[in-house]
Amino acid sequence: MQRLSLTALLVADYDDAIAFYVGKAGFELVEETDQGGGKRWVVVRPPGSDAALLLARAVGEQAARIGDQAGGRVFLFLETDDFAGDHARMSAAGVRFLEAPRHEPYGSVAVFEDLYGTRWDLIQRAGTVSP
Repeated sequence: MQRLSLTALLVADYDDAIAFYVGKAGFELVEETDQGGGKRWVVVRPPGSDAALLLARAVGEQAARIGDQAGGRVFLFLETDDFAGDHARMSAAGVRFLEAPRHEPYGSVAVFEDLYGTRWDLIQRAGTVSP
């Protein structure tokens, strides 16, 4: 068996990124380990998910890619079974949505940005039921 477990996401500052992903987006802080020299191993994930993000502080020329790892496209997809509830909670917490929720044949979706401009889809697939 194989599975995708971590996706590295370039950030400018560990603490600011933790504040956004845990404090605003509602993720869990899974691991935070000091590796010395200002480097940390910081892993966050949505509640109930096996997939997680490694928040990787950019060094040198990597800094130019913060917020633009996908060339302006949506880079990551946060799937939910409670689109309306998560959209309302995240909006109230200060997450910036770039559009009003849309209802497409494949489900409900709205694009949001993290604190650096990385674009995400919040999505509830058609046919999934909110609690």
